Amino acid sequence: HIPSLPLAHVYETVALNCCLYCGAAVGFYQGDTNKIVEDLQALRPTLFVSVPRLYNRIHDKVIGGAKAKGGIAAALFARALKGKLELLHATGSTDHALWDRLVFAKVRKSLGLDRCDKMLCGSAPISAAVKDFLRVAFGVHFIEGYGLTETTAATTICHPNDVSNYHVGMPVLCCEIKLQDVQEMGYSSSAAPPSGEVCVRGPCVFGGYYKMPEKTAEAFGPDGWFLTGDIGAWTETGCLRIVDRKKNIFKLAQGEYVAAEKIENVLLRCPLLGQVFVYGDSLQSYLVAIAVPDADEVAVWAQSEGLPKSLMELMASEPATAKLLA
Repeated sequence: HIPSLPLAHVYETVALNCCLYCGAAVGFYQGDTNKIVEDLQALRPTLFVSVPRLYNRIHDKVIGGAKAKGGIAAALFARALKGKLELLHATGSTDHALWDRLVFAKVRKSLGLDRCDKMLCGSAPISAAVKDFLRVAFGVHFIEGYGLTETTAATTICHPNDVSNYHVGMPVLCCEIKLQDVQEMGYSSSAAPPSGEVCVRGPCVFGGYYKMPEKTAEAFGPDGWFLTGDIGAWTETGCLRIVDRKKNIFKLAQGEYVAAEKIENVLLRCPLLGQVFVYGDSLQSYLVAIAVPDADEVAVWAQSEGLPKSLMELMASEPATAKLLA
């Protein structure tokens, strides 16, 4: 295991302690995120624990690198990826004798993930396309979970052999989960499928915020359940889907409810963007967004468009920024 998150992050704390409890080896990276690939190549972890942002970057870099090669190499990669995805969706298998040896073994070795067996993901939503790509490209069990700092990380987790998408798994053994009606957003626990605010109870739930009794009282219902603020729905197989966020919605001047986090996740599908922040004011009828470009991806795009590769030069050029924003 190579910790890629801050050790103060409860997700990393739990993962690290689980590894130590099981007797696994742990290798720490140099502290420079620009050298993370060097560290992976040196340590070659069998378990990789991270967040969607890093997994998305791995996906974009591998796809972008294959496209940049062009010609036969790009066509072969596209054919291999399509074949493995079809096999995954048809049989659930992530192995292919030909394509793994011919294409994906090189990808895994170049990133130091040639021994990786399991990838864990949490803290934010990740798209089904990225999950499936990681499964077939690296031949791993991709395991997504859901939880909060207040619940000591995971409250639900997917089974390692479950290759279905659009849910975050079943409740872990140390907690109970119920869905509570949120009438103002149209969610009901008696609907089909049941939906509502995710409430958690069990020994994994925290006792309260330090010296903040008012915030602690707000976080718990009258019956002792912790209110996560997330909106979930149960699937037919008993798995939880996170479909909305109660605490991150607000109303614009015209009375329309807006979930800014959802908009941010949609905008971040653009490979040219590294970070996005969406903001709204209830006294206004519109939203504003602050977007931070991904310098590497913008440089590749700029070269293909015959524009300056430097991000600073691009930002100073009105025609270039107009083309970028289009």
